[in-house]
Amino acid sequence: MSICELRHGEHATVDAIPDENLRVQLLRFGITVGSKVLCHCKLPFGPIVLKYGGQEIALGREIARQVAIQPATV
Repeated sequence: MSICELRHGEHATVDAIPDENLRVQLLRFGITVGSKVLCHCKLPFGPIVLKYGGQEIALGREIARQVAIQPATV
């Protein structure tokens, strides 16, 4: 499952970031494998906005498709 498949309000844990360049980009925001994120909103035909560590991060859909996640279990 990828970040693209999250729905508004869902929590998930980052499972894998296979692309090294993307891994470095996300590390700048503090997102690494094991990070817990929240899907704040999905803009139609636009980015997916995540909440992580008190900040909102907008990821384009192409990038979001590359980040594997595990949905959080409640």
